[in-house]
Amino acid sequence: MPELPDLSLDAAPAFLRGAGLQVAEATGARVTGTISAGPEHHTPWGVVHGGVYTTAVESACSIGASLAVVGRGEYAVGISNQTDFLRPHVAGGLHVTATPIHQGRTQQLWLCEIVRADDGKAVARGQLRLQNVPLPDGAGRS
Repeated sequence: MPELPDLSLDAAPAFLRGAGLQVAEATGARVTGTISAGPEHHTPWGVVHGGVYTTAVESACSIGASLAVVGRGEYAVGISNQTDFLRPHVAGGLHVTATPIHQGRTQQLWLCEIVRADDGKAVARGQLRLQNVPLPDGAGRS
């Protein structure tokens, strides 16, 4: 089986570190994590930027979808991201959960829900359609 990448926030590129998704669980059937949202994620109007949610949807779903096909020498790339912003959030923990809706031979569709940690109310929800493609030469191989 190919070597899996380091999914820790410390190993992420600067853009992903800034979005702040801390992966807690990652399998080909479920990805969970948290975001500690605060002023560094705000728009000029003092609420968390929608790009944080869109990035969390893209990241969590891509991780899970890639883990689902890595054993075949493939990974999954997002081809359509539809994220809905349901209510504003200013600060505090957010729980992120991504699960597959459909996992096919060439494409996958995943759902990601983002809820406030303190009361479980939804702040965003997204779907990501992904294409399964061959791993680049030398990528993910030990």
